[in-house]
Amino acid sequence: MPPTQNTRLQSIDALRGLVILFMLLDHVRETFYLHMQVSDPMDVIHTDPALFFSRTLAHLCASVFVLLTGLAVFLYGAKHDSRAAVSGFLFKRGLFLVVLEVTLVNFAWTFQFPPTVIYLQVIWAIGLSMLALAALVWLPRWQLVTLGLVLVAGHNLLDSVHFVPGDWGYVPWAILHDRGWLEVSDQLRLRTSYPLLPWIGVIALGYAMGPWFAGSTSASQRQSWLLGSALGALGAFALLRLLNGYGEAPWAVQDTALRTLMSLLNITKYPPSLLFLALSLGVGLLLLRLFERIDSSRLIGWLAVFGAAPMFFYLLHLYVLKLLYLASVGVWGTNQGQYFGFDNIWAIWLCALVLSVALYPPVRWFAHLKARRRDISWLKYF
Repeated sequence: MPPTQNTRLQSIDALRGLVILFMLLDHVRETFYLHMQVSDPMDVIHTDPALFFSRTLAHLCASVFVLLTGLAVFLYGAKHDSRAAVSGFLFKRGLFLVVLEVTLVNFAWTFQFPPTVIYLQVIWAIGLSMLALAALVWLPRWQLVTLGLVLVAGHNLLDSVHFVPGDWGYVPWAILHDRGWLEVSDQLRLRTSYPLLPWIGVIALGYAMGPWFAGSTSASQRQSWLLGSALGALGAFALLRLLNGYGEAPWAVQDTALRTLMSLLNITKYPPSLLFLALSLGVGLLLLRLFERIDSSRLIGWLAVFGAAPMFFYLLHLYVLKLLYLASVGVWGTNQGQYFGFDNIWAIWLCALVLSVALYPPVRWFAHLKARRRDISWLKYF
């Protein structure tokens, strides 16, 4: 069993574990299916449906993980009963994640040292979101909820605001809202892949959700709030998609029902649109409610192991994938133009399944180590 204490915490770990496995699937795709790259949003006409829906599953990952990060921070604070302790933890953990992104994580993707390009991706975004939350935890809860909703729902109002390189606002805006390249020197460029503003809103909402998981809240009340929030988010997605306007590329009826469904679900991740967050967070909240209700199943316990050691798994799977790719090129060479890759998407699913089984034992070992050795303070960062 994973190192959890009750059904509330196990359901959180299980949901985190599920999105980690969806992330594994997507990273296998990015490693062994680069010859069939997808855009954001995707090209509905030319993208194979199996590839489209495999990529769409991964839309849950960042949204749910950032929301659960905020929730986990609240639960950490509930144990320490001190906002100062929470703020200090967030500040240190946020800096740690930013450093981790530009060192071990970036090297896992590029195997290049010294780097000429650093991709500032999801770990960077979570780290900066935690730094922001370190200040926001001092706000009253209603103000935190309001700010979170404004950032999530309102950031698309800024879509028309742009700066060009050299303008005073280009660098901060590339970090906050627009993806862009930051020229550090002639030898080093940074790519802001995960614009920050909406992720601050998501982590704030996750933290504000924390009292639902306090010991004084009944399971029935918590599940009622989860269901209401999920239906509200999914209802907002359905209404806005029907209106076919705000903050998202429009959908259109296609030549088949399946392609029309793909067009409806074809939403923008970079930065995450309101519709992206409404759909992914709505589904995530439904899954969290479901996992708490079926906590005794073996599947929930298996997923919770992955969710109990998320950063350890993240680093481990990146390096395993990179080494597997280099070994494949060394043995078979490139078979898809300049890449080595699988011929079809089902090989991606099979590879992800095999890796999830192979990585389970080391992740379980580390999860138990975290639970057993609470005297080793740095373990909590993983």
